[in-house]
Amino acid sequence: MAKLTLRLAAAAALVMSAGVAPAAAKTLVYCSEASPESFNPMFASADSTMDAVARTIYDRLVRFKPGTTEVEPSLAERWEVSDDGRTYTFHLRPGVAFEPNAAFTPTRPLTADDVVYSFDRQWRADNPFHALGGSGYQYFEALGLGPMLQSIDKVDDLTVRFTLKAPNATFLATVALDFASIQSLEMAQAMVAKGTPEVLDQTPVGTGPFVFQAYDPDSRIRFKANPHYWDGKPPIDNLVFDITPDATVRVSKLQAGECQITTQPLATAVPQLKQDPNIQVLQRPGDNLGYLGFNLAKKPLGDVRVRRALAMAINRPAIVDAVYQGAGTLVNSALSPVEWGAAKDLKGYPYDPKAAKALLAEAGYPDGFSLSLWAMPVSRPYNPDARRMAEMIQADWAAVGVKAEIVSMEWGAYLTRTQAGEHDALLLGGTSDNGDPDNTLTFVLACSDQNRMKWCDKTFDDLLNQARASTDQAKRTELYVKAQHIVEEQVPLVPIASSIVSMPIRKGVLNYVLDPFGRQSFAKLDLAE
Repeated sequence: MAKLTLRLAAAAALVMSAGVAPAAAKTLVYCSEASPESFNPMFASADSTMDAVARTIYDRLVRFKPGTTEVEPSLAERWEVSDDGRTYTFHLRPGVAFEPNAAFTPTRPLTADDVVYSFDRQWRADNPFHALGGSGYQYFEALGLGPMLQSIDKVDDLTVRFTLKAPNATFLATVALDFASIQSLEMAQAMVAKGTPEVLDQTPVGTGPFVFQAYDPDSRIRFKANPHYWDGKPPIDNLVFDITPDATVRVSKLQAGECQITTQPLATAVPQLKQDPNIQVLQRPGDNLGYLGFNLAKKPLGDVRVRRALAMAINRPAIVDAVYQGAGTLVNSALSPVEWGAAKDLKGYPYDPKAAKALLAEAGYPDGFSLSLWAMPVSRPYNPDARRMAEMIQADWAAVGVKAEIVSMEWGAYLTRTQAGEHDALLLGGTSDNGDPDNTLTFVLACSDQNRMKWCDKTFDDLLNQARASTDQAKRTELYVKAQHIVEEQVPLVPIASSIVSMPIRKGVLNYVLDPFGRQSFAKLDLAE
């Protein structure tokens, strides 16, 4: 042992005498706003989860070209679409490795079996892995992928064929979404055989740019660069997610150099950050929407008159001014104004407390009623300060006799419990995942168990189905505008605002590209020496 130590010391001295110092490992710290809901993106919906899991550990068949809504190859190096628009054939890259971790060491590279498993598990209730994890497959179900599919077939080890029941203009962009991450069938089989299926969602194995190392709940997630990544080893060696729910604390950590990137700051902090010589603030109009939603399964919110009265009682312009601080735009439709299918002719709900009170009386509530108003515990681009927004809505409703109790909790619990329909009203929102109007309208409002408003309108769904079957953007726009008129009439939600997205990064961060969907990608990031 002593001889080995001497040899190592001599080797180190030789390197130093030659004037070559060992390269220091590069560690990038990202201040995230919340803990992941799961380490399996099949079960998740929050951006914070997709950033920490799908964008680091996994890949998809196709992906979006950085900074754009254009689909490009990923695990599939090419694909073909049949003339009738119903069959998509994907050709996989050969030799793509699943990286080992403490839980499992793969024995083979990615094959078509893994692709079929990753979709079939979410699709078919009789799949032997479908019930693992215990929670619903939120995106798969909300986007209606099950009814869309006719079959998924392995053609050979590197070829997979998806057959749709009808042409669908959204399919390719849908399989580029984070929930469609490709996972290891071999690991699933091994964990079930060992009697530890829960490991699949706790210690993930993927083909992505980083390898999962450790998770300290509500504190930190650690990753290391994948040295065998098919798209090249990331320039940074280590990636750390510093989980910091408080937006003010995140900004302080960024300014102190404790993290190099942080997610959406409060709007009031942006001017200060722009003055910091060590920080660059990247901005772009966000394809996002913050809204107030009503749970129609809860009385008296099933009455459209009550929902309309509550909408008219809210001073939305004042809320946008106070919460977004000049970085938000009042929205009247269920789509962000930057989306190509957004309705431009909607009037929204005018602030009219007198008319609201009269409508409540007509509905049988002249003295108002009580309800719960759930407020997000995190700041997101679509709603930078949900607590402040909730307090303003609470005051507006009190003026017409409606008493609102504000409810908040940890982000993962908030998403799970609103999914279960425990709320009366809630503040939420989202950023488009692919730039197609269908994404937001279907995920948020289509008839589905995933619909937090518990609203189901057949005419609305029929319009979405017609739009998906067409490749004519003008025709699709016409159908989506009609669908948005139904939303305005039925009031399952009240659009509030769309924001300008601000991403502050320290100036030593290289190659950062602001994502149009509000997500984070770390594969190409580097740090200046």
